[in-house]
Formats: sequence, C-alpha cells, structure tokens
Amino acid sequence: MILEDLYEKALKLIPLDVEEGVTLYTRAPIAELMFVANKLRQLHNPGKIVGWMIDRNVNITNICFSQCSFCNFCRKKGSYDAYITSIEDYKTKIDELYSLGGDQLLLQGGMNPDLGLSFYIDLFKDLKKLYPSLKLHALGPPEIVYLTKKERLSYSEVLVKLVDAGLDSLPGAGAEILSDRVRKIVSPAKATSGEWLEVMKEAHKLNLPTSATMMYGHIETIRERVEHLVRIRDLQAEKQKNHYGFITFIPWPFQDEGTFLSEKLGIKSSYNGPDYLRIIAISRIVLNNIKNIQASILTVGKEIAMLSLHSGANDLGSIMIEENVVSAAGANNRFNANEMQSIIKEAGFIPGRRNQKYELV
Repeated sequence: MILEDLYEKALKLIPLDVEEGVTLYTRAPIAELMFVANKLRQLHNPGKIVGWMIDRNVNITNICFSQCSFCNFCRKKGSYDAYITSIEDYKTKIDELYSLGGDQLLLQGGMNPDLGLSFYIDLFKDLKKLYPSLKLHALGPPEIVYLTKKERLSYSEVLVKLVDAGLDSLPGAGAEILSDRVRKIVSPAKATSGEWLEVMKEAHKLNLPTSATMMYGHIETIRERVEHLVRIRDLQAEKQKNHYGFITFIPWPFQDEGTFLSEKLGIKSSYNGPDYLRIIAISRIVLNNIKNIQASILTVGKEIAMLSLHSGANDLGSIMIEENVVSAAGANNRFNANEMQSIIKEAGFIPGRRNQKYELV
C-alpha cells in the first residue's frame, strides 16, 4: 500500500478502511501525517479561527455502580464522601459560570442506582426554570442505556423526555474504545460499544447535537483505535442531511494516576506527545465527515495542544471552570479565558469563542 495513494484518497475525502488507517498510523512519518491533516482541516474549516468556549462541568453525583477501572472519581453508595449535588449548589456554580461569561453546563456523573428518569427530568426542568438561557450539555450514552433499562423504555423515548425537560445536546461520554474486548476489562458494567452507537444513532434521528470521544493509551491496540474511528465515521454517514450528528470528535489519553487499572493491573498510560499528534492527524484523516476535531488541552497541556492545531485540530475546547473526573486521575492543565486565547494566538491562530454547536458567539 503506497502512502502517497492513501494521502491522495484522504484529501479527496474518500473514506479509508481500517487496513488503510492502520497503515497510515504505523508507517506514515508524523510530519507527513500532520501536513495532510492540516490541509484537511483547511478543507473543513478554512481560515485561521480556532474555537474555544466557557463552560462548567458539574457532576450530578459521584455514586456509580459502574466502577470503571480507569476512574478515581466514582464512589459506592454509602461511602462517607458520596454525594448528590443539591439545587443550592447548582445555583452557586451557575451564578459563577454566568459571572465569567459562560452559559453552558456540562452535566455528568455516576450512574446512581437510586436516580431514575424522573430525577433527571425534574432536575433539567428546575435548572431551566431558574436559568432560562442555560444550555444543558448533559449525560451520555451509558446513562441513556442505564435509564432505558431501568424504566423499560426505548432509547428514543428516554431522549425525547430529556429533550422536552431541557436537554440541549448529548456528550460523547463513555465511548472509551468502541471495542467490547477492551470494554470488558476497563468498563464491564457500562454500555457495550453497540449500545453506545445505537444511542447516538437515535439521538441523530432526533437532530440532537452530539459529540464523539476516545480515551486511548491503556490496553487497546492500534487497530482498535482505528476501528473506533471508522465506527464513528460510518454512523455519521447514516445521519439525515442537515441534522447535526457528531459535531466534533475529541480524543484524550488515559490518565493513570492512582487508578485501579494502573495500581492493581499494572497498566500505565502509554501517552506521549508525538503519538497524540498522530492520533489527532489520523482522526482528521479518517473522520472525513466530521467537521471539528478538538485537542484535549486539559490532558496534554499547552505545547502539545498548540502543535495539535497544526496537525488537524481546529478547537481547544473549554476553559473548564470545574472538572473533577479526569483531574482525579492526574490531568491538571487548566487555563482561564485570557490564557486560552493567548495560547491560540501563540500557535498562530485567531481565537473564536463558540457554543456547543460550534457557532461563534
């Protein structure tokens, strides 16, 4: 397989298969991948604008039956530090968010066996009543799967009820690696890869904006990374024309500090900067039908995030006023609004503040 032929195919936005993706991943020089990915970035997003946003990640609860082996955040029911966030706490956090210029809440948390669909419906309605302009980017496919089984409803029925209550967009949380071999080890109680994809398929039918993610660098193979990308791309190809589908894709490396996967199973993060740039570039090349690629500045830091903007990424995500999950495993690269804009300028681009739909604000 000649690399130049694969580059040409990618630049024509012709979908690459898994074998072709693996070939590029394992054989292509990083400089060539970055060059091709940067040209594709310009095809999808011409110009110099790099997106960023202001939001806050509030955890609804830290009680979770899933107990994923890469997560330090979750607690079992009855733990001394288990909690469910109160309305008063939400008000304090949202008031601060508004004071800093943000209006979106990323609402996630554990799959608490005591919380059913009615809890989330009431929560969303209460928050929207208190803050009518608030945007709720909330839950994720694993929570939808859990609520569907708990309530004996379909994915679509659960999603419609949540949208009616105030859900504005669905994060791509819980994707990890879309391989059931991997998931049986790192998150056996969570949604299967097929369930994750099926929830997103139903969300796309409802024209609910979604994102896709990948947490890599633990027990997965390079082929499984590429298969993950291909499955996301193929699902995106099924969406109805003019529907949002996957608005963005965000890969980030496994954070191993103090995790069960690291401490008990001896699995350390394989993250390194060049490989992250390769992931960004391969994502841009394989995901020929997803417009935005976001670099995870929270997990990779300033320098690699800046290089990602020359490797196919066109967004640095949020300043994340609050983030508790990956931070609990060692991610600590936090920047305020001025710093985020300075980083984008230092990389040679123009900061463009946006909303979750990647519309400039």
